[in-house]
Amino acid sequence: MSTTRPYSPGDRGPEPSGASGASEGDAPTGAVPTRGATAVPAAPSGSRQIRRLSFDGESGVVPLARDFARQALYAWGWLPAATADQRAAAEDVLLVVSELVTNACLHAEGPDQLEITCDNKVIRIEVSDRGTGQPAPRTPHRAGRPGGHGMFIVQRLCLDWGVVRAPGVTGKRVWAELGAPA
Repeated sequence: MSTTRPYSPGDRGPEPSGASGASEGDAPTGAVPTRGATAVPAAPSGSRQIRRLSFDGESGVVPLARDFARQALYAWGWLPAATADQRAAAEDVLLVVSELVTNACLHAEGPDQLEITCDNKVIRIEVSDRGTGQPAPRTPHRAGRPGGHGMFIVQRLCLDWGVVRAPGVTGKRVWAELGAPA
């Protein structure tokens, strides 16, 4: 698992601004807005779908992030799950969201934004923060010890994960990718 590669193998990085066919402030028709949430509808079927949640001035950000991710999973058809494998895949996404947002709270002055991207095969979760630290699984991992399991869980559940830093900008984006259920 990578902790330094900014994008997973074969990923060319984020889409240029406006590439989804909608401006960032657009919300899908009939959507119920969540505090600070922006849903960027995808272009035609098979394209990437993006949802963003800003944590600006919010409290209780971990449950807020989980609820936001759960709404996205419903919108993208991951929930309600028809099989145990599909249910497990959705729960893994929610757990990874919780772990990344919690780490930003504990180690990086809190998260700035959560972005979730879905493309039928992979869900990518990105949490941005203003922290300077480098997330890494605690080694050696001691299962019986309280705390310190967050990035170990992310590493075990995800296809890949990493950290993106922009030159000259404080903070980082921690990303993780999970495969869609079969």
